[in-house]
Amino acid sequence: MQRLSGLDASFLYLETADQPLHVCSILELDTATMPGGYTFDRLRDGLGLCIKAMPEFRERLADSKFNLDHPVWVEDNDFDVNRHLHRIGLPAPGGRAELAEICGHIASLTLDRSRPLWEMWVIENVAGTDAHAGGRIAVLTKVHHCAVDGVTGANLMSKLCTTEPDAPPPEPVGGPGGGTELEIALSGAVRFAIRPLKLANVLPNTVSTVFDTVRRARNGRTMAPPFAAPKTTFNANVTGRRNVAFAQLDLEDIKTVKNHFGVKVNDVVMALVSGVLRTFLLERGELPESSLVAMVPVSVHDKSDRPGRNQVSGMFSRLETSIEDPAARLRAIAEANSVAKQHSSAISATLLQDWTQFAAPAVFGAAMRVYASSRLSGARPVHNLVISNVPGPQGPLYMLGCEVKAMYPLGPIFHGSGLNMTVMSLSGNLDVGIMSCPELVPDLWDMADAFDVALRELLDATR
Repeated sequence: MQRLSGLDASFLYLETADQPLHVCSILELDTATMPGGYTFDRLRDGLGLCIKAMPEFRERLADSKFNLDHPVWVEDNDFDVNRHLHRIGLPAPGGRAELAEICGHIASLTLDRSRPLWEMWVIENVAGTDAHAGGRIAVLTKVHHCAVDGVTGANLMSKLCTTEPDAPPPEPVGGPGGGTELEIALSGAVRFAIRPLKLANVLPNTVSTVFDTVRRARNGRTMAPPFAAPKTTFNANVTGRRNVAFAQLDLEDIKTVKNHFGVKVNDVVMALVSGVLRTFLLERGELPESSLVAMVPVSVHDKSDRPGRNQVSGMFSRLETSIEDPAARLRAIAEANSVAKQHSSAISATLLQDWTQFAAPAVFGAAMRVYASSRLSGARPVHNLVISNVPGPQGPLYMLGCEVKAMYPLGPIFHGSGLNMTVMSLSGNLDVGIMSCPELVPDLWDMADAFDVALRELLDATR
């Protein structure tokens, strides 16, 4: 058995019916490349062979009422792919609105914790095409956040994909094995007993971070602080309903802007988001005078020796939405990001992971209730939204023989931060996934369509 880290388990403790905490992706697939032609049965059989090499898809949670530590992963001896793979068809005309509506509904449903924490939905009749005649399908995948972060999620999806449509199935890989309730409780008690020893290592890093932040603040060289974000329409308590939208941009256009202004791809991505949100809020007469603030997850997989699937830190970044000129806004964002990265890098890469190891389920639950009540009282949000940039593979990619035409990542939303924008670079494109709550933002397509406009503005500024 493998025990969840505190950060992994935090996504279990914070999950409620209103706040499901799984990550999703929508893949658009061309079935014309599938050897032998597409059938659902052929796709299901291919998935079953791949999963034999993917123990993450065969693991379920296990716990004991006497366990003083976090739950564990064990092999699901009753695993059946048919419990996780589903098939539905879009109503006519099968366009993006119909696809987004059904994906939003599926994204609102929590996963069954008695089984491996993932689902895959094969959606046919996309764009009115016949998948059996070489048309398009969409595949929505849901995986609980306790099992993946952005990097591990992308790696998991890459295991389902190949660079050739007729690649042989991978070799089977063994799982974590099992564990009795007694074994879970005993090993949990040992880990609980040694927590004070680990705390002695965490405190010096925390103190060092505090002093460094104070020093940087005196020099004006810190990232945006939490609770400095202005309140917007998407900064309120969320309901259990979800809506999604998506967009696709040419990665070469992104690089043209990047090279002209001498900035990073991530700076351009954030400038696009800034332009989209500025337009969205201006049209509604709701643009705050102060800048919106985004929370940007930062992978620390290459800097951390801690166990767990979620290896992530984060930084708060100003979107400079108060600046009207797109070029000036991009330059200001790049400067703010440079400062934020320096500040974030000065913080121990494992600090978040280390502190979450000490928090028990009751602590997370109490904190969530306090924060939810503070949201109802009108407190300022910690941040306005989450923006995540996940690198993806370049070149032709095939999932179970079908060519991948797009992969739109969809991250979770939280009370007080009801908007998530995640992008992934894939095969020459930048795929944008947007997740929100319809009670906060009824129509996300205004935002999705504004990405093209924001990119054209930046391209015009290069001429």
